[in-house]
Amino acid sequence: MTGTSHTPPSRLAMPVIVLSVFVVPLAISGMGVLLPTIARDLGASPFLLQSVVNGFNASFAVFTLVWGVLSDRLGYRATVVVGLVFFTAGSIVSAIAPDLVVLDIGRILSGIGGAAVFTGAASLMSNAWEGAARARNFAIFGTVIGIGSAIGPVIAGVLTGWLGWRGVFIVFGIVTLLAIAFSRFLPKITHESEPGRKVVDFGVLRNPHFLALSLVPVATAIGAITLGTYLPVAFGAVYGLSAPAAGLFMLFMMAPIVVAPLAVSRIISTVVAVTPMMIIYIALGAMIVGDAALLVVSPDIAMWWAIPGMFLIGAAFGMTIGLVDGEALSQVPPHRSGAAAGVLNFVRVGSEAVVIAAFAAVVAALIFSSLGDQGIADATAAGLPGHGDEYAAAFRTVLLVMIGINILLTIVVAALHRARLRRSGEEASGITPAGEILTPR
Repeated sequence: MTGTSHTPPSRLAMPVIVLSVFVVPLAISGMGVLLPTIARDLGASPFLLQSVVNGFNASFAVFTLVWGVLSDRLGYRATVVVGLVFFTAGSIVSAIAPDLVVLDIGRILSGIGGAAVFTGAASLMSNAWEGAARARNFAIFGTVIGIGSAIGPVIAGVLTGWLGWRGVFIVFGIVTLLAIAFSRFLPKITHESEPGRKVVDFGVLRNPHFLALSLVPVATAIGAITLGTYLPVAFGAVYGLSAPAAGLFMLFMMAPIVVAPLAVSRIISTVVAVTPMMIIYIALGAMIVGDAALLVVSPDIAMWWAIPGMFLIGAAFGMTIGLVDGEALSQVPPHRSGAAAGVLNFVRVGSEAVVIAAFAAVVAALIFSSLGDQGIADATAAGLPGHGDEYAAAFRTVLLVMIGINILLTIVVAALHRARLRRSGEEASGITPAGEILTPR
């Protein structure tokens, strides 16, 4: 048995968690709007420019595993605080960066911090609250991520117009400093160390239900996060929108993200027939339809026709955030919640890093194959107007591939869910299909 000690959560605990978590999705979703402006200031080197996005995502993904294990040992409040310190330092470095290399270093530091904040916050909620309060707080957690994702492009676009792109990182640093100042209101939760504990343990993925839930963020990374990052770039390249205008137009995709998490939580708690997996299937289907609706993006078709697809994608993503985290962490013992959150976030953000990088690389390669001029192709891929037809053609090609992959992922999630239901039925009866007696858990 693993010992646990913790202080009861205060009334300010969730507001502090909200403040701590809020800036992380801002730092992800707002970067697509900044890229064209950063390219004009620091250069349009494809690798270094895309690393402004990918450097954060990659470091976030890798360090979720590290913080997942460390948080179970150090305590979840300490993990959040250390993460906020890293994030603040990264924001400062990014704000004063003289070139893309230094900017990328700052983004990597922020990614390391963001991983600690997310892992520590999810584990705090999983351990400090129970029952309806726990479910409500995870719904709030999802709503905060949704709001951050929703207003990230808007805030980044507006702040870029007011303060320049450096001002965006200054604001990020101010928010995390405030969270550090109020971090004493977070509950202090620690667990005794387990002898022989692995540094990284992916054993939780052997649970079919946990694995199915972990694949849902992979699908949303492909069908929602990538588009949330690069649709502003597409609107700049195809329709000539400025950063503030592209950020405002993204509200059609981001607004549903704000509403969906708490709405889903309320529906599940009041309608017995509605289960979390039912919501997840609806979300995956809506996202595939929404992605297909964005095939209309073209200089020859008014950009307003993209709104239905954007709305569906935003609603689908909003349905899953928070819900997936709460369901997944309920599958593990409390003293392993940090490691489980680390694995879940590694899969989530790792897939985001891979698909966002792949999206940018493939779109850039397709544009270059069409234009034949590397400099013009790089500028077009960065969102600068002038060659909208070429960008739109590359965008549609990549989008079709994304839709196909997400159809396959939905089938895999359904198969894993059926396997879990079959396993539960076998354990309830006490017999396996082969007639073997199962050992009770």
